[in-house]
Amino acid sequence: MSEYEQYKIGQEPFYQPQADEIELYEAAYRKRLPVMIKGPTGCGKSRFVEYMAWRLGKPLITVACNEDMTASDLVGRFLLDKEGTRWQDGPLTMAARMGGICYLDEIVEARQDTTVVIHPLTDYRRTLPLDKKGELIEAHPDFQLVISYNPGYQSLMKDLKQSTKQRFTALEFDYADAETEAIIIERESGLDREQCRQLVKIAHTARNLKGHGLDEGISTRLLVYAAQLIEQGIEPRRACRVALTQPITDDEDIRDTLNNSVEMYF
Repeated sequence: MSEYEQYKIGQEPFYQPQADEIELYEAAYRKRLPVMIKGPTGCGKSRFVEYMAWRLGKPLITVACNEDMTASDLVGRFLLDKEGTRWQDGPLTMAARMGGICYLDEIVEARQDTTVVIHPLTDYRRTLPLDKKGELIEAHPDFQLVISYNPGYQSLMKDLKQSTKQRFTALEFDYADAETEAIIIERESGLDREQCRQLVKIAHTARNLKGHGLDEGISTRLLVYAAQLIEQGIEPRRACRVALTQPITDDEDIRDTLNNSVEMYF
C-alpha cells in the first residue's frame, strides 16, 4: 500500500449535517482555503474532518497538538541510524508533499513558536521551508490545512495569535439540536431512540451549568459512551454515572445535581 493510500479513509464515517457546513467546506476546498473549526469538546469537529476527507477522496493526516510539540515534530528532523543520518518528514511535510489534508487538532495546545511554521502554507505562497534541510517545499495543488480548537475553554495564554487566525476561514460548531443529537447517538450506539432522547435531556441539564461550576457540559461523545454501555446491558442510571457525571466533575454538589437529573429521566 502506498503512503498516499495509507492515509485515505477507507469507509464512510457517519456524520449528521447540522447546517450548511458540508457545502461551505467544499467551497473552501475548491479554492484550497485553510479552514479553522471552532466548537466545544466532543461536538463532532474531528468526525466532520474525517467525513470531508472521505467525501473528497483525499488522504488525511491528523496531529493531536500538545504543549510539548516542537516545530520539528510537524515538519521533520534528521535521524541517525546504522547507515548514517537521514531525514524523516513530519506529518505537515508529508501532507504538503502528497496533497493530503493536514488536520491539527486542538492547535491552541501547541506553543505559539511552533504554530508559526504553518504561516507560509496558509497564504498565497503555499510553501513550507525546511530550514534544517535547506529545502523549500511547494505544496501539492491538493494540499489543505485544517485546524480546530475549543474557544470556550482557552485562557488568554492559550489562544491563537491574530496573525494566525486571520489566515483561515472559520466554521463554528456547536452541539446539535436535541432530535439530531438523539439520531447521532442512536446511530453510533444502537440504543433505541427514546432512551437516546433521555440522554440528551440529561446533557442539556449539564450544559446549562457551564460557567456555574462546570467548565464544560456533557459532550455528544460522552452521550454515545453512555448509550453504548446501556446497549450492552448496563443499568441506565449506573451507565450515566460512569460515562456522564463522573468524568466531567469531581464536585460532589454538581454530581448530585446531575445524578438527580439522571434519576428524573431514568
